[in-house]
Amino acid sequence: MSKKTIYLKDIAHGRSGDKGDTSNICVYARDPKDYPLLKSLLTTERVKHHFGEMVKGDITRYEVDTLCGLNFVMKHALGGGATLSLRMDTLGKSMGSALMRMKLEIE
Repeated sequence: MSKKTIYLKDIAHGRSGDKGDTSNICVYARDPKDYPLLKSLLTTERVKHHFGEMVKGDITRYEVDTLCGLNFVMKHALGGGATLSLRMDTLGKSMGSALMRMKLEIE
């Protein structure tokens, strides 16, 4: 069986925000049948790799099975926070959109 590449946004949607230098992204399966796939593919390591040097601290993943969702809390992810960062857009809301552009290989 051949693999196909999709974007995370094709099977999930998200909500995100920030507090200080911490970004929070919740990813929800559009269809509950895709939730096990999200749980297997969206590891903290993959999320860290996707953001590269933007996220300097640890990433913690919380599973919210009742909502078919994953909550990622990313420390030191906003260049010091909204008032300290030199980034053009430091808000955690843009981090959620960036994660939705992650490419996934599925069978």
